[in-house]
Amino acid sequence: MPRDPAPRKRAPVRRAAAATRDPGANRARILDAATAEFARCGLGGARVDRIAAAAGANKRMLYYYFGNKEALFTAVLAAAYEHIRAAEAKLSLQDVAPDEGVRRMVAFTWDYYLAHPEFLTLLNTENLHEARHLAGSPKIRAMNSPVIATLAGILRRGRREGIFRASPDPLQLYISIAALAYFFLSNNHTLSAVFDRNLARPAARRARLAHMTELVLGYLRHGPG
Repeated sequence: MPRDPAPRKRAPVRRAAAATRDPGANRARILDAATAEFARCGLGGARVDRIAAAAGANKRMLYYYFGNKEALFTAVLAAAYEHIRAAEAKLSLQDVAPDEGVRRMVAFTWDYYLAHPEFLTLLNTENLHEARHLAGSPKIRAMNSPVIATLAGILRRGRREGIFRASPDPLQLYISIAALAYFFLSNNHTLSAVFDRNLARPAARRARLAHMTELVLGYLRHGPG
C-alpha cells in the first residue's frame, strides 16, 4: 500500500507573505528592535544583524526600509521624539490654571523619564555624536517647537493673571525642568554611592519630584531676587 505523502509545510510561507504585505508592521518591529539595541549598546556598539534577528527580519529588509545603520538611528531618534511630543500634547496644559500647567509639565517630564529610560540613553548617545543626526533631521527639529510655544502661553497667562512674577525665556524654563529630572536619574547610581543614600527608592523619587515642583513654581511665583 503506498504511503501517504508527507504534509506540506505552508505556514512559514504564509507568514513570510504576510510580512511582505505589511510594511508598516515590518518598520515598527525593526524600530522597536533598533531602539532596544541602540539604547543598550550605543550607535557604535549596535549591530544590524542583532537588530534584524530581534525584529524577525533580515538585513536586506532593514536596509530596504532605512538605508543604513546611521539612517536607522536617526529614525529611532525621530520615533522617540514623536512619542514624547504626542504624550505631552495629551496634557492639555492650556486648559488649566498656569501654575497647574507648570506642575503637570514637571510631573510629566519626571514620570516620562522614569518610564522610558531608553529615551535618556538615546540622548546620551546622540550627544556623544554632537547631535549630527538631529541637526540633519528637519522633522525632529519641528517636533520640538510646540512644547516651547505651549510653555510661552502658560507663562503669559500666569503673568497676566498675577500668578507669576518671573518672566523667563520658555526655552530656558523647559531646559531647567528637563535638567532637574535628567541629572538625578542619569546619575542615580553615582549619587547614591557618593552620598550613601539609596536615591532609587520610591520615597526618594517622590521627594525629588516634590522638590523639583517647589523649586520651579517658587521661582515663577516670586521672581528673581
